[in-house]
Amino acid sequence: MTRTTTTRMPAILAGCLLAALAAPAAWADAPPRPVTSAGDAAAEKAFVGALLAKMTLAEKLGQLNQPPGVNNSTGPAALAGNEDQLRRGEIGSWLGTEGAELTCRLQRIAVEESRLGIPLLFAYDVIHGMRTTFPVPLGESSSFDPEAARESARIAAVEAAAHGVHWTYAPMVDVARDPRWGRIVEGAGEDPYLGSVLAAARVRGFQGDDLAAPDTVLATAKHFVAYGAAQGGRDYDIADIPERTLHEVYLPPFKAAIDAGAQSVMASFNEIAGVPMHAHQGLINGLLRDRWHWDGLLVSDYTGVLELMQHGVAATREDAGRLALHAGVDVDMVSNIYLKDLPAAVQAGRVPLAEVDASVRRVLNAKYRLGLFDDPYRYCKGGLAHQQAMTLTPTHREAARRIARKSMVLLENQGDVLPLSKSIGTLAVIGPLANEPWGMLGNWVGIGRPEDAVTPLKALQSAFDGRMRLVVAEGADLNSQDTSRIDAAVQAARGADAVVMFLGEHPEMSAEANNRSSLDLPGVQQQLALAVAATGKPVVAVLLNGRPLSIGALQGKVPAILEAWFPGVEGGNALVDVLFGDANPSGKLPVTFPRNVGQVPIYHAHKNTGRPPREGEKYTSKYIDVPWTPLYPFGHGLSYTTFRYDAPTVARATLAPGDLRQQVRVRVTNTGKRAGTEVVQLYLRDDVASITRPVRELRGFRRVELQPGESRTVTFELGFDDMSMLDARMQRVVEPGTFTVFTGGSSAADQHATFEVMGR
Repeated sequence: MTRTTTTRMPAILAGCLLAALAAPAAWADAPPRPVTSAGDAAAEKAFVGALLAKMTLAEKLGQLNQPPGVNNSTGPAALAGNEDQLRRGEIGSWLGTEGAELTCRLQRIAVEESRLGIPLLFAYDVIHGMRTTFPVPLGESSSFDPEAARESARIAAVEAAAHGVHWTYAPMVDVARDPRWGRIVEGAGEDPYLGSVLAAARVRGFQGDDLAAPDTVLATAKHFVAYGAAQGGRDYDIADIPERTLHEVYLPPFKAAIDAGAQSVMASFNEIAGVPMHAHQGLINGLLRDRWHWDGLLVSDYTGVLELMQHGVAATREDAGRLALHAGVDVDMVSNIYLKDLPAAVQAGRVPLAEVDASVRRVLNAKYRLGLFDDPYRYCKGGLAHQQAMTLTPTHREAARRIARKSMVLLENQGDVLPLSKSIGTLAVIGPLANEPWGMLGNWVGIGRPEDAVTPLKALQSAFDGRMRLVVAEGADLNSQDTSRIDAAVQAARGADAVVMFLGEHPEMSAEANNRSSLDLPGVQQQLALAVAATGKPVVAVLLNGRPLSIGALQGKVPAILEAWFPGVEGGNALVDVLFGDANPSGKLPVTFPRNVGQVPIYHAHKNTGRPPREGEKYTSKYIDVPWTPLYPFGHGLSYTTFRYDAPTVARATLAPGDLRQQVRVRVTNTGKRAGTEVVQLYLRDDVASITRPVRELRGFRRVELQPGESRTVTFELGFDDMSMLDARMQRVVEPGTFTVFTGGSSAADQHATFEVMGR
């Protein structure tokens, strides 16, 4: 084969090949060989080891240096300075840099004009799509569909790779039980089991079946660890949690991501028990690497190494770098500390060279596994034509529309207001988000553009093309106390046959650093909604938001409420599909909706306490001004049809301690007149244990499609991992005693069965 790109032979190559007899020839024309077999792993070790032996200290520290994005640089002078750094081997990866032409240009400098010709890694925040934007992760998690999560990540990887990106900082696998925290929008919600299943699916989507294929990207499980437990719901704050909670709630999704093959992990900004995560040797090198045997690449968060000084554990930049490197943080994002402040520390013996080498090896391993030593241009050599051909394709848009439909949760549907009739004469379209493109895209949109998004109003106009009269009234701003436009919205509603309101948050009200002390609808939107509902017309409220909202005032007043989250580039079309019955909503809440912010934290897997809440008893754990129960529980979600659950049955009434396998069966029937999909959920409770246990824990779910009148028996398999707990010594055990299984359509399900684990 003839190479299409001429490269300078790296000076290191001959030495590497002599020292690494089993290694693939660098820059060879042959396609990259997979590195999953033992033989290939040995080849990787030999090749990387030989390359490492040829590197100077400056080149090693350069591999650990990640500057900020070129796409957002301050101009040609800054880029020229970066190019000089490339020639000196001072950059190993680049943050926020994409585009086939740009990445190829920069890669060519690194490969052809530096002494060793080591290729670059280009990293980008591809959170819920590159250009084809899918529902925000919290919304997508409402689908309870791991295949949908895998598919959206796969499409995102295909588009990102076509733009020259090798490495995404996703999935975010933080468990979040405080909706005030802005970044709850980026994860899978409150439950570690659901979060674990979806974390694994998203990793598989990003990394594909063969990481060396040119349409895969390194997945990054973030933020390690307990970032979602930030005090007060304030981003970046400390996580003051017990060790048991850390291991039972916050670590499992990371373990699932690692088990699924995640090649990268990002450290979190928070501290745990007085130790900032960027200096937490016990959890990074101790747990991740030693106990979990993970050999991937750990990257800091943005200036996370530098911030060890603000935490108060480092007095100087050198101290910060020394602590982070010793803990196992391989790549210093943006701080520039490893490159500038560690050379003298290494030379003086304050930082062991072995620690530098260990991190450099992991960076080189990642590049090897991506096939960049075989072909450094594999992700960008298709150029602009390939980039355009693989981006925002009709197939990708269709997938975004389909997944958005699955992600919508029907919270209320009194009087069967939904689905709306397609023969409506006049429809009032009200609310500040009816024609707001960013209300579809959400936050962290990759390179998504507002002109790509189909808004609800545009979708309605396209779907009915003049066959339905649309009366539009904004009614209120998103975050203003101005009530002057409410009357016009009420008049529009009175003159219509039905009303759809599009309410919620602007994307800038959630995500990083966008925390709220209130969970109410911003501005006067609640007042608008109640005024419109008072007209007595069939009214639907569609919520577009990035967190659970306290919308109790709408309950009983607005007959139909549909939670759509930020549904993505095809959100408007998906909404029309659901509102008019072409798609039956099947989403379930991945997070509890509180009645008001005063109930936070509120989540389904809580402990019972010695005085659990009881109606009519004063001295029990409850409030005097609102019920203790949530507005909508975890797992809640209605359908345009109805489902009946028979009581679950267990295969064995007793289990021997050496044979902890249980089968649970539940029969589900579609008792309505429409086909529908139900998410059948299974929860488990250890009734009596040596350590207090949650009232119930999610241990399985299954999406089941049923025709009217159709029944199906769903079978769940339980084993040691499902029944086990951490005992007083933090050892995982299954204790003898009874267990109760609950099955149904939400965490409030009361159909149950029991079985017993016998003692020895």
